[in-house]
Amino acid sequence: MSDAVSALNGRVAAGGFATVAEAGLTGMLTIRAEFGSGALKSALGGLGLAVPGQRGVVTSGGRTLAWMSPDELLLICGYDEAPGLATTLGDALAGEHALVVNVSDARARFTVSGPRADEVVMKLAPVDFATLPQGEIRRTRTAQIAAALWRSGPEEITLVCFRSVGLYLMNLLETAARKGGEIF
Repeated sequence: MSDAVSALNGRVAAGGFATVAEAGLTGMLTIRAEFGSGALKSALGGLGLAVPGQRGVVTSGGRTLAWMSPDELLLICGYDEAPGLATTLGDALAGEHALVVNVSDARARFTVSGPRADEVVMKLAPVDFATLPQGEIRRTRTAQIAAALWRSGPEEITLVCFRSVGLYLMNLLETAARKGGEIF
């Protein structure tokens, strides 16, 4: 593991006007499939999840399922359970035009929390946070990198990016959250 990646594992910055935290190793599966497939609906139903609507995010039993594109979902789960879930879902979708890939080691997850969390991410992403409801995802640019983000709680935003640029994103978020940098 590179120094840049190991420097991230669970890092928290709480000294600013919002708290920025890297989640540590997190299970993530990319699922490419036809959303109307009975096999997909059944497999996800067995996990207590349903296919979210366009730009939707659903959470159940400690797992989150996010709509990424018209044929792509991102399942966020425990890091240790990801390989088994990939096998289970892959087996359930056998014979379907589908793909399930464990991308856990290729992605990093962050949360920005607190009453002013929006202000931190507003500085970096071209998203109208005033109209972003809880449970709706955006795929966008955060500074110069691709990221997905959603309001995961009333005062919390979750971001996912490629792990290779995770340290860069953590540093950006920490800088944007420094006291004195409040927008309002």
